[in-house]
Amino acid sequence: MYGTLLEVIYTKGNIEMRLFELLLLLSNVGSLALMIFLKKGKRKKPKFVVSGVSILLLIVHLIVEGIRVQLFFSYCLTILFLGTSTYSYLNKAEPRNIPRLLQGVISTLMSLMLILTAALLYTFPVFKLPEPTGGFKVGTQTFHFVDTNRDEIFDEANEGKRELIVQVWYPAQNTNGSTLPFISEDLLLKEEPLSKTLGLPSIIMNYLKDIPSHSYEDAEISVSSHSYPLIILNHGYKSSRMYHTSHAENLASHGYIVASIDHTYSTFATVFPDGRTTTMETDEYLIRDTVYRDKVGKVWTDDVTFTIDQFEQMNAGTGKYTTLFKGKLDLNRIGIFGHSYGGAAAYDSSYDARITAGINLDGGLYNYHRMPALTKPFMFMFSESTFDHFDKVRQHYVYTDEELKDMGATREEIEVESRDAEIEVEHIRHVAKHDGHVMYVEGTKHYNFADVQFLTPILQQIGLTGNMNPKRAATIINMYTLNFFDQYLKNKDGSLLEGVNSEYPEVKVTTSLFAEE
Repeated sequence: MYGTLLEVIYTKGNIEMRLFELLLLLSNVGSLALMIFLKKGKRKKPKFVVSGVSILLLIVHLIVEGIRVQLFFSYCLTILFLGTSTYSYLNKAEPRNIPRLLQGVISTLMSLMLILTAALLYTFPVFKLPEPTGGFKVGTQTFHFVDTNRDEIFDEANEGKRELIVQVWYPAQNTNGSTLPFISEDLLLKEEPLSKTLGLPSIIMNYLKDIPSHSYEDAEISVSSHSYPLIILNHGYKSSRMYHTSHAENLASHGYIVASIDHTYSTFATVFPDGRTTTMETDEYLIRDTVYRDKVGKVWTDDVTFTIDQFEQMNAGTGKYTTLFKGKLDLNRIGIFGHSYGGAAAYDSSYDARITAGINLDGGLYNYHRMPALTKPFMFMFSESTFDHFDKVRQHYVYTDEELKDMGATREEIEVESRDAEIEVEHIRHVAKHDGHVMYVEGTKHYNFADVQFLTPILQQIGLTGNMNPKRAATIINMYTLNFFDQYLKNKDGSLLEGVNSEYPEVKVTTSLFAEE
């Protein structure tokens, strides 16, 4: 039982960085096994030796890897085993007889503590972000933009201007020092959404600060190319730019400059340079209402427009920003993509003439009632369940009474929703008919399209991610995103987008289903 749990943890976690916490747990299992299975007279020396090894492993673990609340019971047992084994080893008198029932209770409690520790390590793994697959090292810089022409409508005080945090990933050279953490400690201290969602103390997720990215802050930009295409990246609703780090790093490693926007008041938290923190103020439930959805959407689209404006100034060396991006941005080749609501923002922003091509990762649309269908290169990449929804709308599918009961919806509600979704489907059809791409990935659900999928296997159990391995899902999404932008921003081969590929059989290209009607 212990071996199976530990094997699962070892294969799921970060082997290089978290070796000592696993060895510590194994040594605890060894100490408990000696206590249970060896006779009293033969326990002293082995228990003393194993407990000594355990305390050394604990010290090394704390120095090298740092404290982790998931190992609390292991820490307690290590100290307890050392204390009892030392006392027993130094005490020459015969050990007192402990009633068999009490021994059983103690052994059972210790076993449960170790099982719980193993379960916590599995549930909250110290994972590795996917390695970027390109030839460039990755640099990153973060900017604080203020749009003096827009009032902040989601601020309760309603006194400020629209402020954004935009993080940029880019091809780098001469990198030195350590890479940045995946999620900064100040962001974890201010607000941590997963612990709130699951009803857990935030300290449970504090280990996320120990997970490194592959990005070097303020590194030199690579001079191997005169300039690089710009790609704008939008997170999902109540998410963060941080949860798309692996997407941005992979594109940067292939010669793109990627600017990821934190859409203020629609993130779980945004920390500004002066320490101010904004959290979610846009409504999580009203967003289903078309009027409110379009209102928030306009702010997001304007964020994208404003951000591109700032990069135009940077590239020209004008404005207040003096950066390493002067002359390094190819603004004739701008791409955009996003997840969920950020995918809708990518679609709506693509009406900007400066944007060449875009991708919507498992998102619906906003502002689609008023806008004509898009005619530039665009790709819809859906999860299996989202595709099923739009495909049923495409087919004018009639739900059975049993299906409606399982969905918890009335036929009238579904009909209203379907009529609205038919307009979105018309946009998807138009994209498919004008050399666009529509596809879905088997075995995925909504959060397989963001780095949040790596945080815990609990997400799979509660249906937020599919049964696909998170690393596999990230590989597929990164490969198809790269292939799309390579084709439309660099005029390279885009064969992955056209049909069945034996390397990625999970991807189902369904462009023809929408284009044929």
